[in-house]
Amino acid sequence: MRFHLDTKSFTASKAWGARDIAEVEGASVRLHWTDQPYVWHVNDGAEVFVVLEGAVDMHYREGVTEKVQALGPGDVMLAEAGDEHVAHPVGPARILVIEKKGSV
Repeated sequence: MRFHLDTKSFTASKAWGARDIAEVEGASVRLHWTDQPYVWHVNDGAEVFVVLEGAVDMHYREGVTEKVQALGPGDVMLAEAGDEHVAHPVGPARILVIEKKGSV
């Protein structure tokens, strides 16, 4: 084991601040802390989004229809390459994100 990270105490100085945990086969594994929404975006690769603590409303579009999936601790959501989405935390949240290195 290289290191241990106490995710429950991790915070950042700004919304979506992150701690790089690892790079695995060209994918970045990052722990994010946020209390503010991100921005609508489309990744050029798949993105795995795991809520560790808090609650997040994941907004996404299917065609012209906007949908929302409520996520809580332990919930996982996959955004495929090209899926337009934005995460809206409901209060402070800690989120593990696994995505292609350098992706938006």
